[in-house]
Amino acid sequence: MREANETTRERITAHLRETTASPSSLAAEFDVTPGLAVEHVRHVARSLSEDDEQLLVAPPECRECGFDGFDDPANRPSRCPECKNEGIDEPTFTIESVN
Repeated sequence: MREANETTRERITAHLRETTASPSSLAAEFDVTPGLAVEHVRHVARSLSEDDEQLLVAPPECRECGFDGFDDPANRPSRCPECKNEGIDEPTFTIESVN
């Protein structure tokens, strides 16, 4: 069980070390908005030791045409720039050990 005095970012970091998660699943798990979950993940990525761990991001992907070349892979786009479809799978995040 995690300590009650851990910050949301510490809890998100521990969660991403255990599993892969999308902004929506992080938002539901930690009672924040999906946008705030992405901001927390970006901060977590900056605070990881480059020698020990890294944040891996699977970019969002269009369900219609498969486009996944979004400018910001951590962003939650509203629609595809290629086919204009609004069915976009969210990015997913996980933390892996470099060693």
